[in-house]
Amino acid sequence: MTATTLDGEALATRIRDELRDRVTAVTLATGTPPGLGTILVGDDGPSHRYVSMKHADCEGLGIASFDERLPADARAADVEAVIDRWNADPAIDAVLPQHPFPAHLDYEALFRRIDPDKDADGLHPVNLGRLVMGVDAPRACTPAGIIEMLHAHQVPVAGHHVVIVGRGLTIGRPLANMLTLKTPDANAAVTVVHTGVADLGAYTREADVLVAAAGSPAMITADMVKRGAAVVAAGVSFEGRKVLSDVADEVADVAGWLSPRIGGVGPMTRAMLMVNTVRAAERRAARAEPV
Repeated sequence: MTATTLDGEALATRIRDELRDRVTAVTLATGTPPGLGTILVGDDGPSHRYVSMKHADCEGLGIASFDERLPADARAADVEAVIDRWNADPAIDAVLPQHPFPAHLDYEALFRRIDPDKDADGLHPVNLGRLVMGVDAPRACTPAGIIEMLHAHQVPVAGHHVVIVGRGLTIGRPLANMLTLKTPDANAAVTVVHTGVADLGAYTREADVLVAAAGSPAMITADMVKRGAAVVAAGVSFEGRKVLSDVADEVADVAGWLSPRIGGVGPMTRAMLMVNTVRAAERRAARAEPV
């Protein structure tokens, strides 16, 4: 068996194409395009590349982008000043503090300072609470992208068993909550495990859909995958500039669907960031409409 590729790059392109009309509509209705502001602190190489790609995505869609870069020794007060300024700026609909921050800064405390309605990442505690309640709110970008990718490739999810390896705030926990919602693209039975489990394969071999999100290179091997299962390689790590996947290459021989190391989850995460930004602008436009 050779797995069908879960092509995140092609789907992300389609999503961006569909967003263009919505960007135009908001701009015409309000006189201001959707706006995304990024905050980058320090010299982390991958972060610099990711932020540059996000601004390129904005430019391609007609979204205004604002870029604040602070030195690695920036104080918490310096970051707070940027967040406060952008919370109050009507031209900025979504704010993204690029993770990670230098170790002396409390990233989560600074993240909580963002206006929940301008939460580009969908990870503010208020929005995570809304997610648990099933209330409309910005959704975490990577989990939302994974669900979109599975749905677009017609991978059966509703009523099926999804195993997520990794319990992190960025992917594992919000994805588990999203997949249990009673919606057509979710409604799954979900198990969340982690690298501290004694026999990880005993869990992963039961999965109809397996999401690897632990950031441990080649952690998922072919003998840990049910034949014909969908496998999403969501966790990555780096060896210099080389991206390493949580899923070993050999998994392609047993999986029914597999997301690639490059062109899978990453482009979908960026696409859903654009979706969150446009949705935030649409909420602004709705508030501006006369009653």
